[in-house]
Amino acid sequence: MPIRVLLVDDSAIAMAVLKRILSSSPEIEVVGMAQTGREALALIPSCSPQVICTDLHMPQMDGLEFISEVMATYPRPILVISTSVQEEDRQNVFRLLEAGAVDIFPKPRGGAGSDYELVKQELIGKIKILAGVSVFTQYRKKPVLDFKFSTINSQAKIPHQKSKIVVVGASTGGPQALYNILIHLPANFPLPVICIQHISEGFLQGMVDWLGLECRLPVKIARAGEIPKAGTIYFPPERLHLELDTQGRFCHSAAPPVGGHRPSVTVTFKSVASFYGQGAVGILLTGMGRDGAEGMEAIARAGGVTIAQDEKSCVVFGMPKEAIALGAAQYVLPVTEIAPMLLAKIRGGD
Repeated sequence: MPIRVLLVDDSAIAMAVLKRILSSSPEIEVVGMAQTGREALALIPSCSPQVICTDLHMPQMDGLEFISEVMATYPRPILVISTSVQEEDRQNVFRLLEAGAVDIFPKPRGGAGSDYELVKQELIGKIKILAGVSVFTQYRKKPVLDFKFSTINSQAKIPHQKSKIVVVGASTGGPQALYNILIHLPANFPLPVICIQHISEGFLQGMVDWLGLECRLPVKIARAGEIPKAGTIYFPPERLHLELDTQGRFCHSAAPPVGGHRPSVTVTFKSVASFYGQGAVGILLTGMGRDGAEGMEAIARAGGVTIAQDEKSCVVFGMPKEAIALGAAQYVLPVTEIAPMLLAKIRGGD
């Protein structure tokens, strides 16, 4: 049976392009098209889509309201397909993920050529992944931890701890998982945090801006030559691997993709393991494939702490599953328990 997809976009041209792309796959069937959120909601019971693709801006009911309604009444995987060009929209796109959408994808343009073919295959691949994912209707919006560590004065002296840096890898479902962890880190968090998130080109800055507004720690794109600073969250630039040099400074690499990814989680994990050894804390979150599994194994072998997200709380249980299969995960936890574990270990100096 083909995957049933509902398209929601107020642009007839954009909808025609999407339908043409998806209909080119015998494994996908476009079962409905709507130009407003209200129209789409009315179609869901009869169309029974397995995946919904929606835009951000629509009349009558915008993407945020539409997704909130879907998750409350007909929860199922939602892919946000939107342009990332307008600066004011960058953060808004991630509000849709916060509301329950699973992933984002740049709006394809009509035409032919190698770029079109690449976009077509990527979009079809996204739909296939989303058709089999788990959907979560509730995320904790605000920090609820009662750890004493999270409430001490930001100028207070932090107890000595073995851990020196935290590195996190994620793919499909990652922005929501990262959000769920990072919002719980206090303003006086004593370690740098490096996050590697597979994300469609053009959306990185929006994710950084969104998390920067939600978190109590500054969030930024790592600059080459910069030394990771305690209490700061870093992301690699688009299309570049992020590593550490022999002095512990960030360096960017345009080396070939690893496992199809650049930036690669494994590349960063291995570099952090090499420089920090037992001082590294590696966290591998939801995502398709095996990127990060061998990197987590490197951290474990170096004596660091390793945490994998459990199957039940993963949108896609791929990357953590591979790390667990290698015996590289010391802890396997629901996403809501990762921040408490991280804070407890650092607070305990273990």
